[in-house]
Amino acid sequence: MTINWRAVRVRILLLVMVGTVINYLARNSLGVLAPQLKLELSISTQQYSYIVGAFQIAYTVMQPVAGMVIDRIGLTAGFALFAIAWSLANMAHAFARGWFSLAVFRGLLGMAEAATIPAGMKAIAEWFPDRERSIATGWFNAGTAAGAALAPVVVALIAKQWGWQAGFFVTGAIGLIWALAWWRLYRPPAQSRVLTDQERRLIADGQRVVDADAAKVTIRAIISAPRFWAIAVPRFLAEPAWQTFSFWIPLYLANERHMDLTQIAMFAWLPFLAADAGGIIGGYLAPLFQRRWGLSLESSRIAGICLGAVLMIGPGLVGLVAHPLLAIALLSVGGFAHQMISVLINTLSADVFPRSDVAKANGLVGMAGWTGGLLFSLAIGQLADTVGYAPLFACLGLFDLIGALWLIALRRHLTIPAKA
Repeated sequence: MTINWRAVRVRILLLVMVGTVINYLARNSLGVLAPQLKLELSISTQQYSYIVGAFQIAYTVMQPVAGMVIDRIGLTAGFALFAIAWSLANMAHAFARGWFSLAVFRGLLGMAEAATIPAGMKAIAEWFPDRERSIATGWFNAGTAAGAALAPVVVALIAKQWGWQAGFFVTGAIGLIWALAWWRLYRPPAQSRVLTDQERRLIADGQRVVDADAAKVTIRAIISAPRFWAIAVPRFLAEPAWQTFSFWIPLYLANERHMDLTQIAMFAWLPFLAADAGGIIGGYLAPLFQRRWGLSLESSRIAGICLGAVLMIGPGLVGLVAHPLLAIALLSVGGFAHQMISVLINTLSADVFPRSDVAKANGLVGMAGWTGGLLFSLAIGQLADTVGYAPLFACLGLFDLIGALWLIALRRHLTIPAKA
């Protein structure tokens, strides 16, 4: 199954993707500049983990809040406001003078960037029929990996030319341009002036209507529903991998593989390029499984998640290889596998909650995931200098296998009563 790439909904998807690329370019600037910042600002590995933790705590807490704001005021205004906020917060990093001020700016960035995934999933829920949703989510998630892949090259080049402050300032300023574009261009399908009646009917007729009462869309009801925990626990176990890749790979390559900034710029983007491929392919897998084996909507997502969990064994073996390029190759397998898992978990959150509350529900699922990422990043900060990175990478492979088994065990809770 393919999407009509001339359709209006594809233009909306491309707009969301560009915003996500810019978001992750800003987010991953810190990881690229970390080896230089540690020297120039006299930051220890433990203090760096606190800086990362400040972002993660703020991001974790704000995801459901950002989702509620977007559900309340709408995507057009909500996403634009959050984009302006994250751009200004990232630019402020240039004025940091030590680990504490950097942690403060990082926390502000986390608060603003928390809107990205809930907003993107709400846009996909509004604009795409069910059968295309995992494909659209795969392309949307490709934006997260593309931004992370661009960061080592773009930020390193800017920093070498104009200093580390410019790395933060430039990547933040780009977001202001996108915020203006989003404000002017995005409208939901019901308000779109360029959407044809044929495409509007295709979208509406292709979306099963989830019973809001059955879905229990208040926050208290969402977190008490079995379907929430069926998704949230695997997300909790999967997110440490992405946080490790985003914030710790440059330091791992510098400390364990003895690479300099130029070498990091040459190789650190490869796991994120693989992640792009994994996100896109993961989106196409679900409809393929439905056609080939007659799987239901939910079962096709779970099958793809299980495949990704098996592939996550790859980065778990990083400590067993001696050559740095083999380590990069295994981390690339991990990037591919993680984004496959991430795409399908995010798609499930859009499948099983009403469109009016997708941002809020996805924010709560994301909060669970980032809690896992935060705890694991703090563990890396405490243990990396003593036990090394190899045992920590081994944990990442195990986490996703446990998450897949959990999802299989709770599969029955993802069957949603729908209205015709």
